[in-house]
Amino acid sequence: MTLAQVCLLIACLLPIGCAGLAKSKGFGKRRRDGGFDNHQPREWLARLQGWQARANAAQANSWEALPIFIAGLFVAHQHQAAQGTVDALAATFIVSRLVFVGLYVADRASLRSLVWFVGLVACVALFFVR
Repeated sequence: MTLAQVCLLIACLLPIGCAGLAKSKGFGKRRRDGGFDNHQPREWLARLQGWQARANAAQANSWEALPIFIAGLFVAHQHQAAQGTVDALAATFIVSRLVFVGLYVADRASLRSLVWFVGLVACVALFFVR
């Protein structure tokens, strides 16, 4: 398994991790006491506030970022790009996404946007590597 393939797996699991983070304070509580409501999870998540709401937003953004990363890896593979370059760009994307999630939860909006842009550039670069 290449580093890029490991990064792909991490990218696919990252939104699930963000969802778990968003729901974490609701686990263990009864639904009537404000705990996680598995009968209506989207409505429950929509009522979150603070860092939990931001973790849920990071989940949505992680899903949104996934297609361009997958497509970039696919195109790089089609171009038979140098594996080292593909691995480096994939790792850059994953590191940027992990930092992005941390900054999102910490409510550091400007820095978060800059890190998001780094991840986007890494994805776009995958389309052009040879």
